[in-house]
Amino acid sequence: MATGTTYSVPFRRKREQKTNYKKRLNLLKSGSTRFVVRLTNKNTITQLIKYKEDGDQVVSHASTCDLKGFGWSHSTSNTPAAYLGGLLCGFRAKKKGIEKAILDSGLHPHTKGSKIYAAVKGLLDSGIHIPVDEDVIPSKDRISAKAIASYNKGSKDIEKDFEEIKAKIAESGVN
Repeated sequence: MATGTTYSVPFRRKREQKTNYKKRLNLLKSGSTRFVVRLTNKNTITQLIKYKEDGDQVVSHASTCDLKGFGWSHSTSNTPAAYLGGLLCGFRAKKKGIEKAILDSGLHPHTKGSKIYAAVKGLLDSGIHIPVDEDVIPSKDRISAKAIASYNKGSKDIEKDFEEIKAKIAESGVN
């Protein structure tokens, strides 16, 4: 390890490659509410976060495991589940008066048609404005689970379940 008077040790989260501080600072300088999307092996976690000097404040939170309460019995790590998670987070935030946000994908790469952009599409469909190019959002077939039903014959009811749960989330957001 380097030693000497001119060497300074980087922050721990930077060394562990968990935080890009330059990108985070630019997001915080904007003063906007951040739409944070984090992908795990089994779930997609979506949050709307406001910056506070004494620590970030989570305004709205939804995980794809919350979809089980609405009757979702399929995988919580696929693209339709990410969309529904973003939709649920958006309707919860609308109740708290949030109208616009910016995307914070962390260290996840910006890939066209990824689950991150499926969650963003869910947030857009809930009525919250977020600046995003329509070209990066997954196709309607991928979001509505038609692609999954076409190659996985055992999950033909996933399309029907998707539409039912989308309606339930919309009803819960209206009330």
